[in-house]
Amino acid sequence: MIVEFNTLPETSRVWIYQANRSFTEDELSEIKTRLIEFVGKWSSHGKDLQAGFEIKYKRFIVIALNQELNTASGCSIDDSVGFIQQLEKDYNVDLLDKMNVSYKQGEFIAYKPLTDFRKMAKEKAVSKNTIVFNNLVTNIAEYKENWEVPASDSWHSRFLN
Repeated sequence: MIVEFNTLPETSRVWIYQANRSFTEDELSEIKTRLIEFVGKWSSHGKDLQAGFEIKYKRFIVIALNQELNTASGCSIDDSVGFIQQLEKDYNVDLLDKMNVSYKQGEFIAYKPLTDFRKMAKEKAVSKNTIVFNNLVTNIAEYKENWEVPASDSWHSRFLN
């Protein structure tokens, strides 16, 4: 059962999928419609899952699940990954590669392979103050507090001198 993202409890589990490019307005409209349909039908062992989603900066799909009601099973998580894989195919976009880094460059969101980000850190092209997206957060509370942070406050700090 779909609910508004901002009404879910802070303990709700989150999955963040970052795109290697921004979605167009048309793509965003279609993806939102598809997310509403998927999340609205998402279930685990026949029980509805209370979940919501949001799309940030035209490139991050964030799905949240209220685990206080029902938890996601392996099968229901596989269903969500299958849904994301279908989006990848349909929109020719990468959403599942965890070896890439997104960070802010002024008003823009940059997307680089981890090896390039490491090199940029070494060359001081990014610093401890560079705003990065920590897609390893696990719940809404962490998402609100620790998703969009200076590199020094995330796992990215290991690449900075």
